[in-house]
Amino acid sequence: MPREKVRVLIVDDSASVRQILQTILNDDPDIEVMATASDPFVAARRLQDEIPDVMILDLEMPRMDGMTFLRKIMAQRPIPVIICSSLTVEGSHVMFEAFEAGAVDIVPKPKIDTRQALLECSTRLRESVKSAARARVRPRTERRVIEKKLTADAIIPPPVQGKVRPTTERIVCIGASTGGTEALNDVLEMLPANCPPILIVQHMPAGFTAAFAKRLDGVCQIRVKEAEDGETVLPGSAYIAPGARHMLLQRIGLRYQVAIKDGPPVSRHRPSVDVLFRSAAQHAGANALGVIMTGMGDDGARGMLEMRKLGASTRAQDEESCVVFGMPKEAIAHGGVEKVVSLNHIPREIMQWYQAGHAALTG
Repeated sequence: MPREKVRVLIVDDSASVRQILQTILNDDPDIEVMATASDPFVAARRLQDEIPDVMILDLEMPRMDGMTFLRKIMAQRPIPVIICSSLTVEGSHVMFEAFEAGAVDIVPKPKIDTRQALLECSTRLRESVKSAARARVRPRTERRVIEKKLTADAIIPPPVQGKVRPTTERIVCIGASTGGTEALNDVLEMLPANCPPILIVQHMPAGFTAAFAKRLDGVCQIRVKEAEDGETVLPGSAYIAPGARHMLLQRIGLRYQVAIKDGPPVSRHRPSVDVLFRSAAQHAGANALGVIMTGMGDDGARGMLEMRKLGASTRAQDEESCVVFGMPKEAIAHGGVEKVVSLNHIPREIMQWYQAGHAALTG
């Protein structure tokens, strides 16, 4: 039987934006735009006739703003909603309000200034729609040209067995995508100030990650910041990869540093979890813990296997607690996962692994 297409409702007051989004999505054989609406009132009438698999929603619209409509939808008839708005590019607090209200993803308005920008934006939008269609949403109170899928080889050479220089410093690397913003909040908020250093790749476009890090820093005991090229990685701190740039772990002597690099998308993402995990395999080996969390696709699966082959410990979030089980599922299938745990057990796993390393050194 042929696979059913993902049916999408687009809600945006701009006719040109609706047309661009419709063209981008209908070029994918697995997606169908079932309807468009110029504002939430028109959308509500559409929803009386047919419920889409995914809704793409603007924030700035006449008669009713998108945030109000999102809250009404998630309280009355939850469906996967992707926010597509120019407001979010500035990384404002609106982005986090949307996640808290129940949005599964946020993407910027398509850029059509260059062919490459449109291609990357189109790929991101299509992947987001397919991911959202598989997402678990819960009630809240009030044929296209396929871009070549690159591996981490495009950014960093493969790790070599036996080439990891010894060090006693332990480090944690985390990868997440759809549903990851709230999941990371849950994990980092539970970690004590004496936790190991943590590097995080959360799939986000440019302009989002600084505000995301600042928000987490305000609610966590540990320090959370957007990573900067060349900075030393310290215990009690978490470093989030800047949107649209790759983050790698490096070693200078016995100290870890962050490297921020440009380059093509890897596993169709920039930043890429595969890139971070491969660099951890190379420079930390058995002193690294890799954690793969909620998200669609297979980014991180190959890198996690490379980490495990070089002695690292690895964990995957379980299906029950994931918004989308794609990334953990692929990592498990590739053989890179040592242990599967629920979201609320990840902080404990991190600290037990970290403390076991200290006990081994002092014992």
